[in-house]
Amino acid sequence: MPARRAFTLIELLIVLVVAGTVMALALPPAAAWMDRVESHSAARDILSTLAAARGEALARRQRAWVVLDTAGAQVRLVVGRVTRRRSLADTHRVRLSATRDSIAYDASGLGYGAANVTIVVARGAARDTVVVSRLGRVRH
Repeated sequence: MPARRAFTLIELLIVLVVAGTVMALALPPAAAWMDRVESHSAARDILSTLAAARGEALARRQRAWVVLDTAGAQVRLVVGRVTRRRSLADTHRVRLSATRDSIAYDASGLGYGAANVTIVVARGAARDTVVVSRLGRVRH
């Protein structure tokens, strides 16, 4: 019967130390990358909600609202009696801040109101900004 070769305890400990060192060096950049990806994805969700609000206002010929709940990091689309809610805190684990709490589109698809809106999406050190002009134009 041939002899079997096994790993010694020292060899296993060396492998664990090397693997731990590699993980310690790789995790912070990976976490920062995930923060950037999630904040960007949440900003894209806000952009799609704004586009849906404008489309609904045009299609239904009535005012559509996008309500920003910064405390709960939620975005709601309200058209008539229909409300669609999207929780960015649950989906992307981000925080929201905004200069206003709502954005409205009138029946012609233009922004309704007198001020621009700046929405900041944050997770960790990553930040993404969405700006909506008073006419309803969106920049990201």
